[in-house]
Amino acid sequence: MTQQPQDEFESSVESAVDWMKTIQERLRINDNTKGPRSALEARLRDTELEPEGRLKVDLVLMKADALLRCLSEEKKHEILSQLKDVKAMWEETAIYITHCHSRIEWVWLHWSEYLKAQDEFYVWIHNMKVTLEPDIELQLGLKEKQWQLNHAQVLLNDVINQSTLLERLLEEAASLYNRIGDPSVDEEVQKKMKLEYEEVKTEAERRVQLLEKITQEHEQYKTNVDQFQLWLTRVTERLNSCLSQGAKMPAENRIKSLQDIAKDVKNGEKKLRLLEAQSAGVMQNTSPLGAEKMKGELEELKQALEKLKLACLEEEERLMKTLRSENAYHSQARLLEAEVQEFRKSLQRLRNNFEPNDRVRSEEDLIALWRRYMGTTAALAEEESKVERLKTQLKELFRFSQDMQPLSDSVICAIREYQSLKGKTFKMSTETETELRQRFQNPLREFQLWKPSAQRLLDTTANISDPTLTDAFLLQIEEFLAESSRFKDQLLMLQLKKDFLNSIFDEERAKSLLTEAADATKEREHIHKGLLQRKSRLQALASQHLDFDTVFKALQKKLSSIKASLDAEKEPLPDLLSKQSRLQRLQAIQEETAECAIQLEELEKGAQSNPAQMHKIKLLSSDYQMLKRSLETRIAEGQLHVQEHWTFNDKLLDLQQWLSATRQKLESYRDVSGEWKTNNRASDMEKLQAEFPAKEIQLHFIEAHGQLVEENSSPEGVAHIQTELKKLKGSWKSLRDMMSSSVASPNNGMGFF
Repeated sequence: MTQQPQDEFESSVESAVDWMKTIQERLRINDNTKGPRSALEARLRDTELEPEGRLKVDLVLMKADALLRCLSEEKKHEILSQLKDVKAMWEETAIYITHCHSRIEWVWLHWSEYLKAQDEFYVWIHNMKVTLEPDIELQLGLKEKQWQLNHAQVLLNDVINQSTLLERLLEEAASLYNRIGDPSVDEEVQKKMKLEYEEVKTEAERRVQLLEKITQEHEQYKTNVDQFQLWLTRVTERLNSCLSQGAKMPAENRIKSLQDIAKDVKNGEKKLRLLEAQSAGVMQNTSPLGAEKMKGELEELKQALEKLKLACLEEEERLMKTLRSENAYHSQARLLEAEVQEFRKSLQRLRNNFEPNDRVRSEEDLIALWRRYMGTTAALAEEESKVERLKTQLKELFRFSQDMQPLSDSVICAIREYQSLKGKTFKMSTETETELRQRFQNPLREFQLWKPSAQRLLDTTANISDPTLTDAFLLQIEEFLAESSRFKDQLLMLQLKKDFLNSIFDEERAKSLLTEAADATKEREHIHKGLLQRKSRLQALASQHLDFDTVFKALQKKLSSIKASLDAEKEPLPDLLSKQSRLQRLQAIQEETAECAIQLEELEKGAQSNPAQMHKIKLLSSDYQMLKRSLETRIAEGQLHVQEHWTFNDKLLDLQQWLSATRQKLESYRDVSGEWKTNNRASDMEKLQAEFPAKEIQLHFIEAHGQLVEENSSPEGVAHIQTELKKLKGSWKSLRDMMSSSVASPNNGMGFF
């Protein structure tokens, strides 16, 4: 009964031990990872022994269990010992199996994972090559290019991310190669894997770089286009602002703004040309539709720029036209205003010639005043052309669309001043001339009124024989003789000023007046002689009781007194007034001398019968005749001296007034800086030039006449005349130099006279 279990047990133990020994030997042979994958897989299958060994051990255990149930205790110990050895050997074998299997399995699994990863890597390489192989597709616009770049960058990032896997694969390959030594994972395979990766990476990087360049070019172009559009908008806004401001901004400022805008537009054209040049490169990397769109955008920008340029040019041209019109207006207006101011200054200078009407003036003052008024009248007549020129210039300015009211008012005011001054000058000159005519005609009128009264007095006193009436009549005769002397002076002065009479009277009336004065002089002399004779007769009648010697001595004393008075008038005098006063004194002496002649005749009548008395009378008569001739000579000289001095003063005053008026007129032709502005005064300058020759002749006449006056003037008067002549020549030279400077001015096309 125990033998069969014993045999089965021993047979199972032997079988198990033999199997474990065999397996241990196979494991020792298979415990190797080198070689191809198929060999590794075969060795891996050969190490899958644990289930079979466990079955053999379980069989031993089962046989041992069956044996142990039928063995004694002594026998059990031996069986258990065998079981223990079998279990120990199994445990050792199982460990060895597990270790060998695990080691091979780990390599196999690792290799499997590597192959899987490698397959995936090559699939990725293949897919990436397929993706990167086509040429870059041209895109419509920047957004599409940016998307395309983003996609390329994603691909590149994927490639870059795969470098980690590649590194792991290469590490795994190196590790596997060290373990298995298979050529499928040797260095050549690793280099090939790395090379293929680098090719993909290089292509991805190249594509990204190319797309970055394309995108950056398009972005830069787009930025430039946006900036150009923004610039175009701003310039358009500036132009619209300039156009909308209108009259708020002066035309000069608006033109300056438009010129600045035009400069910007010119710069914009350069920018647009740069954009067009830049767009050519961008269009090469853009789809045809996108390129057409870009061309359209550029054309729109070009048209907008051309429109802006055209609007700017048109507005500038319009403003320039307006400005030229305004400048022409302002230039003519300033010229007109300046001429109005000069005209009013001229009127003011002429207005200064007027004097207060309530002042009592001498005849000489009236003559000088009349000359000033006539000079003012002549000057005003010359100003008539200025008035017409002012009207013409004002009329020309009406064609401009400007506010003409202030300037028109100024011109009208100046013309009114001119008309007022012209009227006042005419009135004052007429009044002065009328007063002068009256002054010259009054002596004749008064003489004509006085003559009947004198004649009546002569008629009344013709037959007086009563000595008691002589005193009253002698007083009347003395008064009439004084009036007669006054008429003599006035008539003489009237004849001395015969040259001036032609200035205020027509030629016929002047001749008539001089004829009347000559006739009145003769009538006055006749009446005066009659009054003297009547005075002498009445005096003789009153002095009949006086003896001859008393009357003779009185007459002799009177003639001596007259001679002494005449001798006292020999010294030269300084001025016209003193010479006129001397002439009046000489005429008074002449009247006294004529009275002595009458008395001498009366005395001679009473001494006819007395030879001794007649001898005395003849001696006294001889003295009288010498005194008379001397007095007549002195009076003739006095008249000549007065005539010469009066003519000298009259011509001197006339030339001085002309020099002063001409200087003022020339000075009015200077601007504030002292420069001549005669370019619009050619006609006035020609008139002034034409006056110089005649005035130069007048200067020579005054100089020659001054020498005549000096010959009969005192040293004081000579010094005064020389001073006046020196001043006159200095004024003449200064005026001539001023005239030369004005006609030689660059602003004047005239040559010097």
